[in-house]
Amino acid sequence: MDLTAGTSLESDMVRTQTSEATLAAARARWGDARRIVVKIGSALLTDRETGRLKSDWLNSFMDDVAELAKAGKQIVLVSSGSIALGRHALKLPKGVLALEQSQAAAAVGQISLAHSYQETAAARGLTAAQILLTLGDTEERRRYLNARNTIEVLLSLKAIPVVNENDSVATAEIRYGDNDRLSARVASMVSADCLVLLSDIDGLYTAPPSEDANAKHIPIVNEITAEIEAMAGDAGTELSKGGMKTKIEAGKIALSGGTHMVITTGKILNPLRAISEGGRVTWFVAKSDPVAARKRWISGQLVPNGQVFLDAGAEKALFSGKSLLPAGVTRVEGVFDRGDAVTLRSATGSELGRGLIAYSADDARRIIGKRSTEIAAILGYEGRDTLIHRDDMALTRSQR
Repeated sequence: MDLTAGTSLESDMVRTQTSEATLAAARARWGDARRIVVKIGSALLTDRETGRLKSDWLNSFMDDVAELAKAGKQIVLVSSGSIALGRHALKLPKGVLALEQSQAAAAVGQISLAHSYQETAAARGLTAAQILLTLGDTEERRRYLNARNTIEVLLSLKAIPVVNENDSVATAEIRYGDNDRLSARVASMVSADCLVLLSDIDGLYTAPPSEDANAKHIPIVNEITAEIEAMAGDAGTELSKGGMKTKIEAGKIALSGGTHMVITTGKILNPLRAISEGGRVTWFVAKSDPVAARKRWISGQLVPNGQVFLDAGAEKALFSGKSLLPAGVTRVEGVFDRGDAVTLRSATGSELGRGLIAYSADDARRIIGKRSTEIAAILGYEGRDTLIHRDDMALTRSQR
């Protein structure tokens, strides 16, 4: 499906395709998306004056989530709101909070926020799960794999992961500071097909509409250029740290990971249903799919810390689309830890590809040549059945 076909609309600052065929193709991508990450800001969830949760909005939103789940889609939520809810409960003053006050507010508000998601999900026959992340959980490969595997298992069990930054422990040096970029990292981590940023505005404009009456809505962005970045404003309300600037930054992360991104308004009931019904949005179109983008990252951007040598049977299995099992490995070389990149080599030493290994070098040496069912007895803990999963592997030639 070609999302770049169509006529062009030019202004002094932007060139973008806006034909009906192009928009229809973008909407079809939404219908085809199997895995969707949705970011929800504090200003949508909490009342600015009272600090209380907007229950009507949350219930309508969870109705949308239930509809998508019923259609077979996997949904991950990245939700703000814990600090806003906690500061109200603790009666903290309005305005900018000190770091320790924000951490205290998050500790209180996170309980309320998690309970609200759990309650509204259960009312619709869904199971909600809470995951708290810090910057290091998406930047350091071992922690990245742990977080990714947890979310993958939850999705396979048809649960709805609700992700938030762990504001109760994160410091200024180790935090994202906004959930736009966090949601993009999560979307890339789980190879999502689409990232939805629910905002207080229905997409990207050539200038902030509140400041320029002649600002034009941009329905599709095929590439984030300097002109596109120049359109982004600064942060919005005190409840929301993010603004259009952070959403553009999120777009860079999402598109580089092969994930399409949508910016649309969340200031209505049933905001996800509105996307399905053709509501006004801005589509940011990725040039490749998440799997291809992830494999490019593994093959081209990570420095291997070791080598894994395969027998002929394992080599054949890899190029037929299988994961690498310990039984098919004859030896490993190098010093590496779980989540590090390693080079895959044939029995004759030729490079077959690269992958992220699920065990440290010491543990890998103990289990190579063994059956996966023997791993727990050898290592004393239940590890992964695969040494390198096929999703964490980029081969040097196309799989047959």
